[in-house]
Amino acid sequence: MIQASALQFIDDLKNNNNKEWFHENKKRYDLFKKEYQTLIAALLHEMKPQDASLELLEVKHCTFRINRDIRFSKDKSPYKSNIGIWMTTDRNRKNAPGYYIHYEKGSSFIAAGIHCPEPEDLKKIRKEIAFFQEDLEEILANPSFKKEYGSLDRDESNVLKKAPKDYDPNHPAIEFLKLKSFTATQKINDSLFTDNDFAKKMAQKLIILKPLTVFLNRALETIE
Repeated sequence: MIQASALQFIDDLKNNNNKEWFHENKKRYDLFKKEYQTLIAALLHEMKPQDASLELLEVKHCTFRINRDIRFSKDKSPYKSNIGIWMTTDRNRKNAPGYYIHYEKGSSFIAAGIHCPEPEDLKKIRKEIAFFQEDLEEILANPSFKKEYGSLDRDESNVLKKAPKDYDPNHPAIEFLKLKSFTATQKINDSLFTDNDFAKKMAQKLIILKPLTVFLNRALETIE
């Protein structure tokens, strides 16, 4: 769990996103940072026994800096007004499959998979799906997966309008092959973050997506 005061800091930051306010509330930020790291430690404690690929992860590997990169952004707000926790299944890969937890007032969620893989990685994943469609369908048909996540995420930004290059539009797995990201997401209530059993409850939900991360890693590790 995380203390309500830590979440309140993030909520207040959203309404006072400037350096002056941040420096005036530096002590609150320091307390938030400590709570943030404690929360990650609790999550790793719950997740590692259930997914060996996370074994070498430390708290510092799962955090995000609070400072925003505003170099190419129209929004010049200097700080992030959300909490992100990223547990990668492969620290040696720039963009690997993994598990993600997000707090943002009214928009909190958990997810797993791989978001916007590199072009070469995307080719590998599509090839794996084309050859082993049944394996992916079996993962998505799991009753726990269907109950918690429904299916893989789909929206206009995530799906090609036409079949990808080199694939028949009538391929039986075409709806999966048209995806540009391979993630599953569940919205969660903000109040869960202050629940004493938050780490355990989130681990129970996230580990359902382990077969998806295993499938995606298998694709990425395939030697051409």
